[in-house]
Amino acid sequence: SFMRNVLYSPIKQLCRVFLLVVACNTSSVQTRDEALVAQAIERFRVAMIHPDSTVLADLACEDLQYVHSSGTVRNKKGFIDEFMLRQTDVTSVSISDQTIKISGNNAIVRHRLVADSKKAGYPPVIDIIILMVWRKEDGQWRMLARQAAKIPQ
Repeated sequence: SFMRNVLYSPIKQLCRVFLLVVACNTSSVQTRDEALVAQAIERFRVAMIHPDSTVLADLACEDLQYVHSSGTVRNKKGFIDEFMLRQTDVTSVSISDQTIKISGNNAIVRHRLVADSKKAGYPPVIDIIILMVWRKEDGQWRMLARQAAKIPQ
């Protein structure tokens, strides 16, 4: 009995640790919809640097509300024009601290966006926080709303 407890004790401990690791990792696994939203956001990030009107139109809901940290509001056409006419002209965009929460046919996304800008009148580095709502339409995730805000100092 003593020998059996001595031998099985490390195995029990190892099993407990394994189960704990599996439980912790399972909670951080993205769902399929979260992964699809993340892919759509990546398509948008690339389109910000290399504007493509077809991609931008495909990513936006018809009733999109796109709001800048300055308070400028754009609809879908204004959103597409902004990038195609280089009203926002960035050479790089990085996204960090992103969270995606699925709620029915909507996804709530928050992240920090840092971009290098070459647009006159813009700061050379844009560093803002973003709140977006994406809506699943016909199996595809499209941006319904975006609000940018300056990071409090």
